[in-house]
Amino acid sequence: MSFRTIVINSQSKISYKNRYLVVKKALEEKYVHFSEIDTIIVDSISVSISSYLLKEIADNKINIIFCDEKHNPFGELKTFHTRHNSSKKIYEQIKWKKSKKELIWQEIVKNKIINQAALLKKVHSDSYEILLKDVEVSQGDKKNKEAHAAKIYFNNLFGNRFFRNDDNSINKALNYGYSILLSTINKEIAICGYLTQIGINHKNQFNEFNLSCDLMEPFRSVIDNFVFYNQNRIFDTTYKMDLVNVFNHTYQYENKKMILKDIISQYVKNTLEILTNDGKYKGFVFYEE
Repeated sequence: MSFRTIVINSQSKISYKNRYLVVKKALEEKYVHFSEIDTIIVDSISVSISSYLLKEIADNKINIIFCDEKHNPFGELKTFHTRHNSSKKIYEQIKWKKSKKELIWQEIVKNKIINQAALLKKVHSDSYEILLKDVEVSQGDKKNKEAHAAKIYFNNLFGNRFFRNDDNSINKALNYGYSILLSTINKEIAICGYLTQIGINHKNQFNEFNLSCDLMEPFRSVIDNFVFYNQNRIFDTTYKMDLVNVFNHTYQYENKKMILKDIISQYVKNTLEILTNDGKYKGFVFYEE
């Protein structure tokens, strides 16, 4: 089973050899077997990559994320061939009923707010009780309880002077973590044969990841939790490595102890299955770590 996230953050050349990822630097050469790799993060613009490696990464459904000169994720590799019956899956996705999408979005928002409230309770903020009042979400969240809860949540988690669009270390860390989360969701959607562009609630014509933005919502609190407890640290390479490692932490899901990556995979499959066929939404409950 693939489980490792490889972060390459200095000048090097990466290539493929006999089922191994080869990382060559000036004075060293490291090998990692493909069967162990879940995600590769190229966190430097001084990395040279062979085209054959990219081909093998795509064939093996390994996630690779690229960062810019400021070390912020800006893109990932997406393959044209993700599943043998992807055309069938996309046709089913286009036919998703509006009523079913609204019901799933209602459950996603409720799940997200419950997780936000759980984190506020964990950090000893009494406002979690106020937040739980927003759990009474209507079908499709027509009253936009999600936005109302988010304002209460962030103001109580990081202070009344905190705004999500400010240029500070907290937002840089949140954005980095959310980007890795989004990419992880993208990978799972593609493996299932669906398009990330066609969402449940997100419908921005300029957003290639509308569906991923929908499905990632209940998991944001995991990133928020890490950033809250590490907000006094410098946002450097070590911080990023620790943040990426959050995806290997163990949580409770479906009466099992699973690492977050595997939970995300199962969660995406479950939710897409409900949208295409029938079933009960199986949310991710943050506080059962």
